[in-house]
Amino acid sequence: MADSGVQYHHHGRFKVHGGVLPDAVTAYQTFGDVSNPCIVFPTCYGAKLALGSQMYLVGENKALDPRRYFVVTFALFCNGEPPPYNGPYFPAVSYADNIRAQYAVLQHLGVSKVRCAIGFSMGGQQAYHWAAMYPDVVEKFVAICSSARTSPHNICFLEGPKAAMKAGADFAEGHYTAPPERSIRAFGRAYSAWAYGQAWFRQHLYKFGGAYPTLDAFLREVWEGRYVANWDANDMLALLETWQRGDISLVVPGVEDFAGALAGIRARGLIMPCRTDLYFCPEDSELEVAGLRDGELAVIESVWGHAAGGGANAEDVTFVTQHVQAFLED
Repeated sequence: MADSGVQYHHHGRFKVHGGVLPDAVTAYQTFGDVSNPCIVFPTCYGAKLALGSQMYLVGENKALDPRRYFVVTFALFCNGEPPPYNGPYFPAVSYADNIRAQYAVLQHLGVSKVRCAIGFSMGGQQAYHWAAMYPDVVEKFVAICSSARTSPHNICFLEGPKAAMKAGADFAEGHYTAPPERSIRAFGRAYSAWAYGQAWFRQHLYKFGGAYPTLDAFLREVWEGRYVANWDANDMLALLETWQRGDISLVVPGVEDFAGALAGIRARGLIMPCRTDLYFCPEDSELEVAGLRDGELAVIESVWGHAAGGGANAEDVTFVTQHVQAFLED
């Protein structure tokens, strides 16, 4: 498949929710031929293009096959900016800011229509925003373990890892001069229990077939290690706050409520919650589908909780792949 590698689009001065970025940059990667129908696939929280985070759905015979589609993966803002807007001074960013920037990249690539906007978690919230903000561009969208609006419960749970990070002595209110490892480790532990269903822990699936002999080994190597190795603490908090602000009713001109924003989406939607997701519960997805003009619900029946939609379990990836393929071909 034709893989562009990670590319960087410079927007110049770019207005965002909390101010102005002097040189905003959107990282993206393309797969396939630009003449094919375009699929937009933004990242979720904790995903980086360079680490191949999107590849569980992109590839030959996968949900998003580059032989049939032109797939464009986008990284969220908040991977760092030069002074004076770096670290704790990075301005607040919204989903709408990201979608406007992504749309500019598509224009640069010569794409005028999006066959489908698809994403998992924060990526799914971006897919919802694509459909709400560009109704004349987006034909379909898929939200996997996600929502059109971040619920009060979701906002509340995110306050836990946020508080753990900020309370760390080495975080220094964001003015650290070396990676605040203790704070990042605390963040990871506070976050870890939310990613899976209770049955997942009851079945000791955190051992991954013996890879991690104890729960503590799993927490240390997976949840502490992944963030310590790959992420900046201020970036993690900035992304988390973008997540907390998610609400399509705030981005559609002339719409005053959430119900109106849902009803105004013209694109056909496939909404795929997991039965045991503690972030985006299936009951919320049922309400959203009921409010869409043309929405389809497909529940992932899995004990893997939120992680079921992110490539953590092969059986769940197969379920998602089959439903996405059928939805795209219909």
